[in-house]
Amino acid sequence: MSHERTPVVVKLGGSCLDDLDGAWWDDLARYGQEHPLVLVHGWSKPLKKLSPRYGEPSAILRDRYGNQSRWTTPGVIEDIKAVSAKLAEEVFARLGRRGITGERLLGSDGLVSAGEAERWWWQDKQLVELENLVGPITGVDPAALKNLQSGHACLVTPLATNAAGQEVNTDADRAAAALAGATGATDLVLVTDVAHLLIDGKPVRRITARAAASFRDKGATGGMRKKLRAADEALDAGVERVVLGSAPVTDLLAARTGTVITRT
Repeated sequence: MSHERTPVVVKLGGSCLDDLDGAWWDDLARYGQEHPLVLVHGWSKPLKKLSPRYGEPSAILRDRYGNQSRWTTPGVIEDIKAVSAKLAEEVFARLGRRGITGERLLGSDGLVSAGEAERWWWQDKQLVELENLVGPITGVDPAALKNLQSGHACLVTPLATNAAGQEVNTDADRAAAALAGATGATDLVLVTDVAHLLIDGKPVRRITARAAASFRDKGATGGMRKKLRAADEALDAGVERVVLGSAPVTDLLAARTGTVITRT
C-alpha cells in the first residue's frame, strides 16, 4: 500500500462521542486533509439511550473464562445498526462542514470475518449454553476499503460475518486493531473518556507492550482491559504505536498527552 493511502486508524469510544467538542473535530479534519482516516466507533452509550434494557446487568454476559460480552440477538444487531446509522450522520455532518468527505461501512459487508462464538455463559451462578451472536475477529479484507485517500474518512461499524454466514457483534477496540494491522497503519489511536492509562492511580505516559500486558492480566478491569488487549494485537500485526487518551488526535500522536504503547 502506498504511503499516500496508508491511513491512521482512530477508534471513537461510544462513551465519549458526545464529549468531543468542535476543537477536537477541527483537529481531526486538519489531520485528515493530509492522511486517510479509518474511524471505528463504539455504541455502548447510544444503545443505552435507545433503550434502558441495554443498561441492565442482564444485558452483559460473562463466559467461563471471565470475558464479558454484550448478549447479542438478531434484534440487538438491528438496534446496533440503527444507532450506528444515526451516529454516522452526526460524524459526517461534523466532518463535512470541515471539508472531509465520508462513507460508512459495515464490517459484516465483507470487511471483517469472525470465528466461532463461545457458547457457555454464566447466568444465576450457573454455566448455561446460549446462542450469542458474537465472535472473535479472524480476518480483515482491506480491499473493501476502496477509498483510502486524504480528505476522506471511512467510518466502520464493527460487526463481522462468521463462517456460517451470520452477522455477529465484535469488540470495537479489537476490530480497530485488526483494521490497523490489515491496512498497514503505523498508528492506532484509541480515543476514550480517560486521559491516560492509570497504574496504581498514577498516569502512565509510555509503556511497553510486555508491561501493558502484565498490567492487563493482573490489574486492569473492564474497558481498559479490552483496550490493552487490542493494543497488543495491533502491535503484533505490525502497527508501530498505539496511543490512548481523551485529547485531540494530533496531540495524542505527538505524545503531548495520553499513553503511548510500543513493542519495545
